[in-house]
Amino acid sequence: MKNAITSIPFVASLVFGLSSACSTVSNSQVTFYGYPDNDPPGADTAHDCGGRNYQAGGLGTYDDPLTFATAPGEFDVCEIVYLPLLKKYLRYEDDCAQCESDWDNGQYHIDIWTGSSTDDGGQNQIDCEDQLTSGGNYDIIRQPGSDYEVDQAALYDGSCHPENVFEDNKASNYC
Repeated sequence: MKNAITSIPFVASLVFGLSSACSTVSNSQVTFYGYPDNDPPGADTAHDCGGRNYQAGGLGTYDDPLTFATAPGEFDVCEIVYLPLLKKYLRYEDDCAQCESDWDNGQYHIDIWTGSSTDDGGQNQIDCEDQLTSGGNYDIIRQPGSDYEVDQAALYDGSCHPENVFEDNKASNYC
C-alpha cells in the first residue's frame, strides 16, 4: 500500500505536467513595422506559419495571431505569444535586423506588424508605427492560454489607432 500511495503524486505530476504553464519575458523592447518599411517593402515574411504562405497579417486572436518579427533564436519559429500591451496574440513569422543586434546584446526585442498585407501606407504608416512605439519595455507571455482578452481593433488601417495600445495592462493579469 505504501508504494501505491507514494506513486500517486508522481502519476499526478505526469498527468498535470503535460500542460505547460505560461511564463513571462520581462523588459522586452516593442516596436512596429509594416508594408512600407519591411525589407523588402511588402508583406513577405521569412517563415510560413499557419498557412499564410509567407504573408504577414492576423487579427490578434489565438486562432489568427498577428505577425511579429524578432531575432532568430529569441523565440521559436511560429511560436505564439501574448502581448498584454496590445491585448493580442502574436506569432513569430518574420526576422528583424535591429532585433538581431539587440538580441546579440542580451535585449529581447519584437517588431509587430501593423496594417494591411496588400496596401502600402507610406510615410503615414511609418509615422503611425513611430507613434505606437512608446520606447518602454514590456512583458511578453510565452505559452499563453488560448482564452486571454483580445482587442481585434486595427493598429493602422489608413489611420493610426494609438487608443488600441494598453500601457497599463500587465502580464500579471494573465500569467
